[in-house]
Amino acid sequence: MERLGIVGSGQLAAMLVEASHGLGLSLELLAADPADPAVATAGGAVIGGASDPEALRRLAARCDRIAFENEWVDLAALQQLEQEGVQFQPGAAVMARLVDKRRQRQLMDELLLPCPRWRDLAEVVGDGGDPGPLELPLMAKATCGGYDGRGTERLQHRASLEALLMRVDPRDWILEELVPFERELALTVARAADGTVTHFPLVETHQHRQICDWVLAPAHVPQAVRARAHAVAASLVTALDYVGVLAIEFFLSPRGLQINEVAPRTHNSGHYSIEACRTSQFQQQLLLLAGRPAGSTELLVPGALMVNLVGIDSVDQDHDNERAQLARLADAHLHWYDKRGSRPGRKLGHITLLLSARDPALRRREAMERLAEVRAIWPLP
Repeated sequence: MERLGIVGSGQLAAMLVEASHGLGLSLELLAADPADPAVATAGGAVIGGASDPEALRRLAARCDRIAFENEWVDLAALQQLEQEGVQFQPGAAVMARLVDKRRQRQLMDELLLPCPRWRDLAEVVGDGGDPGPLELPLMAKATCGGYDGRGTERLQHRASLEALLMRVDPRDWILEELVPFERELALTVARAADGTVTHFPLVETHQHRQICDWVLAPAHVPQAVRARAHAVAASLVTALDYVGVLAIEFFLSPRGLQINEVAPRTHNSGHYSIEACRTSQFQQQLLLLAGRPAGSTELLVPGALMVNLVGIDSVDQDHDNERAQLARLADAHLHWYDKRGSRPGRKLGHITLLLSARDPALRRREAMERLAEVRAIWPLP
């Protein structure tokens, strides 16, 4: 049996472990904490941080190939281990192009892939520390470490820019134009070692306070938009010689599709695939990691709605009553992450509701009615 490893032990790792059981695979984790829920059901675990080179080396000694749950990795350690024969998926050179938002944007420019116009914050500020005249509003993004709204700042006016400059090192941030998008979309793509590319359905995503609120699959968009998203994704993973699962978040604007962000891993926007697709994003990641052929990504149902269950307050509780009510909803599949501690906006679980309407307009109406059912039990923070 292939010895497979995952760097990380959060909810994505837990869902990878769950998927591994049905594929006859065993996963070793690099876990930050032995009490992380994913550890209990994994084949084994090395305890240490994702950026700890020695912990990563211990995991590598127990695995043939290693993939990632998150991007917080020590790139120098990855490169050194690759030179010693350790196989990472994706490789260190690819991770280096994607985990840094500045390098992401430079890559999109090199490949002529559509993305918002951007500039380095340090370049805008200049040596004198004065940003000079700027066309605001803008979006500021930390080049590394941001997720779920962290590491992003909407700069509405000059005062918000000056406040940001008092708190951060401009060399670690970029500025992007604010895109007047009509909708936000996401696509999960997978590429095998032999170059075969598969796509999951293009989905519509909705954010609340910069955190994903819900995902509707498939997105009701013209065929030309789907074809463009598939072409962009295929161009990106092929140019990078990428192997594994990758997610792309898009803006759909009057200027067409634009890439918002890229994640070199399974992604929140693909959770619906566990119940709604013949092969889930987690199974696909593991099939490719094990060197097996990619699975079919076709939908098994007309559609699906995935709703994130995020923390409402900082009071630790198990939410047994709410979870029981959610589990009783028709055609609902509840996933609870068993995290210790709650805070507003923290993802504690998700629920996927399978949809029956085949007409896109009726399916969206069905999805919004199902969303109202969930929100009556689990309100937004």
